[in-house]
Formats: sequence, structure tokens, C-alpha cells
Amino acid sequence: MLQLTDIKKSYTTGDFTQVALNGVSVNFRENEFVAILGQSGSGKTTLLNIIGGLDQYDSGDLVINGKSTKDFKDGEWDAYRNNSVGFVFQSYNLITHLSILDNVEMGMTLSGVSSSEKKQRATQVLERVGLKDHLHKKPNQLSGGQMQRVAIARALANDPDIILADEPTGALDSETSEQIMDLIKEIADDKLVIMVTHNPELAEQYADRIVNFKDGHIVKDSNPYVETTTNSNYELKRTSMNYFTALKLSGKNIATKKWRTGLTAFAASIGIIGIALILSLSSGFQKQIDEFQSDALSEFPITVSRQAVSMDEESLKEMQSQGPMAKKEFVKSDKVYLYNPADSNVTHTNNITQEYVDYLQEIDPELVRSIGFTRMVGMNLLRKTDDEVTPVSINIGISGVGGAGAGGISSMSGVGLSSYPVSIDGKGSSYLKKNYDVLAGNYPKDETEMVLVVDNQNRIDVETMKNLGFDTEDIESLKFTDIVGTELQLVANNDFYDKSELGNFMPTQDLEKAYTASANTKLKIAAVVRQKEDVQVAILANGVAYSDALVDLVLEKEKDSEIVKAQRDSDTNVMTMEPFKADEKETFVAYLGGDSTPMMIYIYPVDFASKDKIIDYLDAFNKGKETKDTIVYSDLASSMTEMTGGIMDAITMVLIAFASISLVVSLIMVGIITYISVLERTKEIGVLRALGARKKDITRVFNAETLIIGAFSGFLGILIAYLLTIPTNIILENMTGLANIAQLQPLHAISLVIISVVLTLIGGSIPARMAAKKDPVEALRSE
Repeated sequence: MLQLTDIKKSYTTGDFTQVALNGVSVNFRENEFVAILGQSGSGKTTLLNIIGGLDQYDSGDLVINGKSTKDFKDGEWDAYRNNSVGFVFQSYNLITHLSILDNVEMGMTLSGVSSSEKKQRATQVLERVGLKDHLHKKPNQLSGGQMQRVAIARALANDPDIILADEPTGALDSETSEQIMDLIKEIADDKLVIMVTHNPELAEQYADRIVNFKDGHIVKDSNPYVETTTNSNYELKRTSMNYFTALKLSGKNIATKKWRTGLTAFAASIGIIGIALILSLSSGFQKQIDEFQSDALSEFPITVSRQAVSMDEESLKEMQSQGPMAKKEFVKSDKVYLYNPADSNVTHTNNITQEYVDYLQEIDPELVRSIGFTRMVGMNLLRKTDDEVTPVSINIGISGVGGAGAGGISSMSGVGLSSYPVSIDGKGSSYLKKNYDVLAGNYPKDETEMVLVVDNQNRIDVETMKNLGFDTEDIESLKFTDIVGTELQLVANNDFYDKSELGNFMPTQDLEKAYTASANTKLKIAAVVRQKEDVQVAILANGVAYSDALVDLVLEKEKDSEIVKAQRDSDTNVMTMEPFKADEKETFVAYLGGDSTPMMIYIYPVDFASKDKIIDYLDAFNKGKETKDTIVYSDLASSMTEMTGGIMDAITMVLIAFASISLVVSLIMVGIITYISVLERTKEIGVLRALGARKKDITRVFNAETLIIGAFSGFLGILIAYLLTIPTNIILENMTGLANIAQLQPLHAISLVIISVVLTLIGGSIPARMAAKKDPVEALRSE
């Protein structure tokens, strides 16, 4: 059954070579009790280790059931030890943190026996050795004889072909030794038992066969066996330890060192605590910033203007290189270099067509609160005071949201005019109701009612009121009642402009007639309004504000007026008779009401969430178009959000980088702790290897230990960080008035636990590999 042919084994230390076995050849029967006798150093233990697959021979051959082991790889030797060999050691070699039952089950666990069968077989062998009542005790709760019985039960549990006993009674008293030897003798009835001993009396009393060893040779064999086995159908079942078993082993080991594990986990969690608190504060402050931006910047629209900044990559790089925060490079030279700014122009001309305007009008009303249009349209306004009709002088240049309009006849002064957007439901007053308080009067009911916008101190430019026809001499204020209800006549071009004999057009001199013309539209200042206190950004310029719907009314009325028709057909100004320069004609036609194309478009999202969908909608219009036909928009709110978000991210990253230093320290510390655990569990490594555990199984055991420590430290860190957010929030609220700033996000918590586990696995990986590489023979000898 077992054959050794010319086995040689030597050990080299430096220049010295010790020959342990020198050409040993011996055959063993399937069931017999063989005692190997010899003095210390004779080679008998080396022979036992080679038979057990714990050590490999240098030359010769070991044949088991007709199968040669010459070409065995590590995995096959592991399987051989698990399937065919059971070890009984002098020092028992039980795993102290496992129960008796778990110790006996371990070999079967490695060979993949099911839990129910494993428990049944382990119970049976423990009953056979007389320990049925001690299943759940730990080894340190047993006597020496009982521990040796556990070792025998473990050797028998997987039903091996060979039992190898190395001085099984060496640590026992005479009475217990006799009991153990009787038990081993009984086992030899149906198995091959090979026992190494230096006690001749014990061998003579119990063994069927005695083999004497001296200096690595067999010098005497009392019952030699010369027949050889030719059966080569010997199959090995590969061993494997699943991760659950590794976790169980490591968990029970950790449980025996609760305080050390707890302190290690706490120390390893300090970095996690720091990063968790930083992320909590970062998330909370970012949320506060987002809420502020949502309130303050939600009134900032997405803007489309005729001249827009190009957003291509090259232009962006050029803009960034000129930004105030950009690092500037200074030239060392004694020359002044000339350049043309136009050469680096990065603007893009938007061709805003009626098609694009119609496209915007079809946007989902659930996303858009309102759409505003700024057009360079003049208004012929007259006011009657004290039976005298006077024209209302208007500032053409101030037209649009926030007074941001440009162009027109900049030399003219007058009333600052702003148009407020009509909401998507067609009611311009809904915009005012959301953002402005009425100080006197009522919100406008239709496009013919306007409002006077004052600042937070109820101030208005004196020139504005003067040009509206109010007496501003020697007074510092006007009553609301003097302003609300003020009426103006919006006069049509055909009634406001007269054509002279020279063919040019001039404002009429008969203002009374113009004031009473039937085509006029009566306008009224319906209210004095002021920005609400909780609105962060004022959109309308101080002065008279009117609805975009009024502009539409003027355009519809004036598009076919005489002066507009004449101007369209002429390349000279029909009022001054001077030729136009550049784009002056288009601007003047628009001022007269002959061009409805907007100069600027303002799209007001319902909220920040809707903004992204609107941007997707605008981008869809540009798909498939050439660059010159695309419409470029600007989104100031998003730009500001990205900038503030980038600053917060940068601060967070810097703080995390500092906190991460403690994670590196934790990684090193876990590596040290794992290395100490390897040293403490060296004998356990040897036992597991003797039971058939692979090198990767040993690695898995220690990886499991670091996994448990990493997970525990991660969860502990998150728990402590969460508890620390409570006093942190109290302190911050008392200092800043901001409530509930520190908020630990679940995603951050989960990520940090994962990071903790990964880092501890990395830290423990080197010691775990060191453990796997330990020689099982040396490991079993350690104390």
C-alpha cells in the first residue's frame, strides 16, 4: 500500500550538509502497527514527515496505492495529506481558539464535507475516543490525555489510509500513555499506523513490526514486507478552504484578543473618523451653498444674445489664460509689442431667427417659469400735465433684464426702462408677484399697466422722475399717490412722425393731436414696487418696468408704419438723411418697431433641476448644424455654481489629503499587527498545512483576519464620526447660526468602510503571504 524506494533527504546550512535519510527503502502493509525506533537525530522523524507529505524527499520515490509521488505538485501534496494521512503529534497541536468539535471537523472542512455529515462523523470519532461529552469545550479545558484523544479523533475523522504518530505518549503519564496506546493499537486493526518513538518497551508491547533506524539507515526490520502494489487507480480529492471557514477561524482567534483587536480597530479608524467628519462638513456646507445659490441664482436666466462668447475648447483656453486668477507670465524685454485685440476675438454671432424663437416657445412649460425677450424698440410716449402735453423722454439704451441692454442712441437720456418677462402661462404679473413687493397700487392686470421700480431705500433717480414729467425742483421725495395712476399715451408711428416736403420724417409738432389720436394705447403706472427682502438678486433696473407683452403690441402695431416702410427701402437715415454705418440701419429699424428679432433672450428655469433639461433642449437645436448656424447661450448661475463647487471640492481634497496620512499609518499598523498574529499562530499554520490546507488557504485565513479588523475599524470610525456630528452641529449653529451643517452621507459612509477594508487588506497582504510560505515542519516545531 505504501512503498518507499531509495529515499534520500539532506539539509544544507551554509557550507554544512546534514544527511537525514540515506537511501531508505521500505514497504508497508495496508493495516499494521509499525514502530520506528532510533536515537534522536537518526532520521526517524524526517522519515515520518516525508511519509506524511510535510517534507519532500530529494530523490527516490514514495508510492501510495501504486501511484508515484515523484511529480506531485504542491496542491497534490496538500490533497495527499488531507485524503490519505492523519497526524497524531506529541504536543497535540490543537487550535486553541476552536472547540474540540471544530478541531476534529477541520480536516473534513478542507475536503469539502457537508456540515451535517461533518458534524456526524466528528461526533462519532469523539465518541470512539471517549470524548462525546466534551464536544464544545476548548482544548485548554482538557487534560493532556484528553487532548491527545482529540488529536487521534482529528486524525481519524477524514478516514485516512495512514495514521502517523510522532511520540504520541511523550508528554503523558504512564497510565494515560497506556490508554492512548491501547486506542492506537485498536486503530491499527484496519489502518496502517506508523509510530515514531525512542521507547523500545512501548514498541515491543504494542507494535506488530519494529523498524530500527540509525544515521539515516534502516538497520533492522522485525517483519519486512517485500510485495509491491501495482494498483494505480489512486485518486486525490483536492482540498479547499472557503472564505466563510477562513472568516470563522480568524473571527474566533480575534475573539480571544478582544482588547487588542478593539484598540487596533480604534487606532485604524482615526483616519476614517477624520475623513468622515470632513466629508460631513463638506456635504453640509455644499448643501448650504447650493440652497443659497438656488435662492440667489435661480433668478439668473439662461441668456441668448446676438454676440455670445464662443465655448469651443480653444476659445475657453484663451479666456482662462486671461482670467484674473490665471498665473501670468511676464516677458523680460526692452521692447513694447504691438497686437490687434481683434485677432484674438473669441465671440460668436448668434443668428437668432424666428425659427429659433418658435423653438423656444415649444419648450416644456413644466421646466420654464418664463421667457423674456429684449428688443431695441422705441416707444412714443406722451404725458399730459396741467393741460399741457409733454413727451416722455426715454433712455433707449436701457432695455432688458437688469438694465443690461446695449445699443441704441446712447446720447439720449431719459427714463430707465426694463421689460419683465411674461411667464409661460402668459401672465407677466406672476414674475412680479414672486420677486417684488407692492408698496402702493396693485400688480399689473395686463400689458398696458406698468410699474415703477425703486431700490431697497425707496430711491429713484431724479432724472427718471423729471423725464416722466414730474416736478422735482426743491423736493426730496414724492408720495406714492402722486405716482400710482400716472397715465401715458403710447402714440403710433403714423401719428407721431410727420413726413416733410424734403422726404424725411420728424416728430410731430402737434402734440395735442398726437395725444388724442384714435390709434393710441393708454398706459398707466399701476404700482410702485420693490425687491422682496428674501430675493437675493434684483433683476429689474430701477425705473419704469413693463411687460414683454407690451413690446409685442408695439411691434405688431408698427411693423407696417410709414416710417418703417421708408426706412427699410432706404440706406440713409430717414430722419437725418445721413448714410448709415455698419449695422446702424438694422438697429434703427428695430428701434422704430420694424424688426421683431430679439437682441437678447432670457429663459427662466423653474428651478436648478430644470436648468439641465433646458440646456439639453437648447443643445438639441444645435445638433447637425454648422458652427456658424449654432446658437450659443450663457448660463451665469451654472458657471458660478461650478466655481464655488470647485473651491469647496479643492478645500475638501486638501483636508482629506491631510487626514489620509493617518490612513497610511493605519495601514502600516495593521501590517504589524497581522505580522504579530502570524508569529502567534505559526503552530496553527503548521497544523492547517498538516491537515491539507493549501498555501492560498493560509493566505486566506490571515486576509480574513485583516478583513474583519478593517470592517470593524471602518464601522467603528463611521459610528464615532456620526456621533461627533452632533456636538459639531451644536457648536457651528451657536457660532454661525447655520443648523445641521455636518451631515454624513450614506454613500460616503459605505465608501469609507470599503476603503478601510481595502487598506487593511493591503496592509496585511505581506504578512499573509509570509504565513503561506512558512515550512509546515518548522511551523509545527514553533512554540
